[in-house]
Amino acid sequence: MSSDVPDATARARTGLPLGWRVVVVVVPAAFFALFFLWPVGTIVVTGLTGDGATGDALAALLAPATRRVLWFSTWQAVLSTLLTLAVGLPGAWLVARVEVPGRTWFRAAVTVPFVLPTVVVATAFTGLLGTGSPVMRAIGALLGRSTPPRLTGTIAAVLAAHVFFNVAVVVRTVGARWANLDRRLVAAARTLGASPVAAFRAVTLPLLRPAITAASAITFLFTFTSFGIVLILGSPGMATLEVAIYRATAQLLDLPRASALALLQVVAVGAALLVNARLGGSRAARSPGGITTAAGSGRRRPTTWQAWAAVAGVLVLTGVVIGLPVAVLVERSLATVEGHSLQWYRALARDTGVLAVPAWQTVRTSLWFALQASVLATVVGGAAAVAITRRRGGWGRVFDLLLMLPLGVSAVTVGFGFLITLDTPPMDWRAEPWLVPLAQALVAIPFVVRILVPALDAVDDRLRSAAAALGATPTKVWRHVDLPILFRSATVAAGFAFAVSMGEFGATVFIARAISPTMPVAIFRFLGQPGAANLGQAMALSCVLMLVTVVSIAAVDRLRVADLGSF
Repeated sequence: MSSDVPDATARARTGLPLGWRVVVVVVPAAFFALFFLWPVGTIVVTGLTGDGATGDALAALLAPATRRVLWFSTWQAVLSTLLTLAVGLPGAWLVARVEVPGRTWFRAAVTVPFVLPTVVVATAFTGLLGTGSPVMRAIGALLGRSTPPRLTGTIAAVLAAHVFFNVAVVVRTVGARWANLDRRLVAAARTLGASPVAAFRAVTLPLLRPAITAASAITFLFTFTSFGIVLILGSPGMATLEVAIYRATAQLLDLPRASALALLQVVAVGAALLVNARLGGSRAARSPGGITTAAGSGRRRPTTWQAWAAVAGVLVLTGVVIGLPVAVLVERSLATVEGHSLQWYRALARDTGVLAVPAWQTVRTSLWFALQASVLATVVGGAAAVAITRRRGGWGRVFDLLLMLPLGVSAVTVGFGFLITLDTPPMDWRAEPWLVPLAQALVAIPFVVRILVPALDAVDDRLRSAAAALGATPTKVWRHVDLPILFRSATVAAGFAFAVSMGEFGATVFIARAISPTMPVAIFRFLGQPGAANLGQAMALSCVLMLVTVVSIAAVDRLRVADLGSF
């Protein structure tokens, strides 16, 4: 009997019988190869192997314009990351260490910008920092001019939008680590005579460094590959690699240049992902040093006026960075020549010359596509998460890294790749409506994996071993131990995938049919047309999309299990 127990325990640790272990590897690998590697690889190969294409691509890579794009992508990403840390770290402290009314809503509020479509964010900052806005007039007054230089306004708008968009990465990633730091370590330093600043610098900051570095790597990745924000807010001479790829494919039809830029971006993204993986990503952010679940950790209510002043300062800072653009967006959606009214919201129900369908129909289309995408992303991402947690070293780590590539590789390249690869029977799917949720699922799968892997890691092997020792088969162990623990996190992952899919723009703008545009595509088309009516409807539709996102994220936060799955 005793010899059977170790064998049963070893089988239980796999969590799944052999057949299912094969399935959880094959399904995400096949999906990833067919709908990501193939389209992206085809774009690159086509651009590099045509007549004279290699020379054209090499010339494009060495061109001064490419160096300018790479330089702009890099310096604005570095500056955006530093500004995001400056805003996000105080918010992480509030979420992790302070018990005040409304803390849960604060956490949800800082998360909403992260899943808002980039076109919505750009629309908000167009109203806030666009030419002639009150803020720009104030900056112009400080500079001694009636209006500031356009370049100053566009750079300020891009940087501010990036901070707005990515502050949740810092708050959630660093906050998850900070919430579990042992307060007794800081108390010991204070007892030995250290000031609060010295204790933070000597004790807290070193323990937070893995999380801060991981959050910085993720923020840099997102801002380096920024698309919608720079496309809409930037001047014609401003372009990240992502925007340059879009212009080369959609506007110039210069495939060699697009392929060269795509390769350059893959190399840069791969380097950022390797740095993040070396730092351990989300798992390093929860490494055991200085971590406790004892009574020494946890949140406390402020007891001094200095503590309350710090809380108020964080709320004001976050309110300005996040609340002001949202308030401007809502106000602009209600502003008409006659005053404030619901005119632009009512106009969404009428046919326009901009869209082939009434704008309200895009709400239903977006909801349906996002629902399909969230189910697909949860199934594929869930299988991948199971495979990753069963094989920690070797190919498991490589598999984990590969699944993160859609976060940084150009969504424009993916969408354009769909058009040129899925065009031959029996796989001529370019006109199929389900191609949109499939592309959205590709973008959402990395988030699903990042949410589910920590949840699976949290399952205690002793529970599996106990069930196996009592005679449970691997299938029963999985069904009765892993699955109940995983179910709630899977629901959170599906909700987050839904919100991310609602806002996907880069690939969807290529493959969405004229009769079934999504809300982000419709907003972009409204913004591309002159006239107060088109701008007003873009603002109104942005508010509708923002409302759907807020509801989705609030539901996700109510279901979230502790800090598991914080990205």
